[in-house]
Amino acid sequence: MEPPGLRDAAIAWLLERSSDGQEPLTREDIKDFTFNGERFPIQSTQNGIRKPAGFEAALSFYTVFRTPNQERPYDDDLGSDGLIRYAWRGDNPNHPENRGLRRAMELRLPVIWFVGVAMKPARFQIVAPVYVVDEEPQHKRFVVVPVENSLFLPDQLEGSAVEESMKRYLRRETKVRLHQPVFRSTVLMAYENHCAVCNLAHTQLLDAAHIVPDHDERGIASVVNGLALCKIHHAAFDQQFLGIRPDHYVEIRHDLLEEVDGPMLRHGLQELHGKPLMKLPTRRGQHPDKKLLEIAYETFRSATSAGYR
Repeated sequence: MEPPGLRDAAIAWLLERSSDGQEPLTREDIKDFTFNGERFPIQSTQNGIRKPAGFEAALSFYTVFRTPNQERPYDDDLGSDGLIRYAWRGDNPNHPENRGLRRAMELRLPVIWFVGVAMKPARFQIVAPVYVVDEEPQHKRFVVVPVENSLFLPDQLEGSAVEESMKRYLRRETKVRLHQPVFRSTVLMAYENHCAVCNLAHTQLLDAAHIVPDHDERGIASVVNGLALCKIHHAAFDQQFLGIRPDHYVEIRHDLLEEVDGPMLRHGLQELHGKPLMKLPTRRGQHPDKKLLEIAYETFRSATSAGYR
């Protein structure tokens, strides 16, 4: 039988350890969870879905990390409605792990999702609580939403006037609580927590910048569409004060090069003009995509030509 309060305690502990789901945890970090004075495993090390002995429903599940262009063993992805799909374990709907997630859906229990964002060591983004809200047997998968309260589950709203509004809310929650933290962790770890432009190495002052914005259909959610940038260079990049050429050299808007201000402008921007990026991922497969850099650089050049003379 599931100990009362364990599920909520595990979720609260994970969120505290991970700065509310913003910072990834290693398997060793996750193993430190204790309940009633004893360690209790909350993540499976062998199977995707964790249903502890004696529990009626699954407690957690995880998605393995994949590098760009590498497929995961299971097809966990978004559906056309923007909601998350999590694949069954195998083909048998009555596999104990599948039954565990199904029972969590039936009981409206919160579940923990560990999303792999790195290997060696394995690191996981914490997405919790999430709820299993539907099952698509024809596709051998469950539908999962990352919401704070089961009252927001969409099954009661089908066909109602607010259904589309609820789906927009769920898509927004998915972006805020899943995609943005996962993208940040993946990018920062690829750049070893250094700013690509100036090599600053303080994680709290770093962002994961999209090369092409994620609202642009070309702005793929991948490390190759990301740059680790300190906050000043992220803002400068987004506002076209700073451009990055496809050959990884930095350009500064020409009117700023002529401006006289203070040491921040001089050292933080002007002196970087014509210099190569100071940090790139060790793995070439995680380098910025050249075509995406070309798109962003053209935007920078067009903005410079149009209004900054």
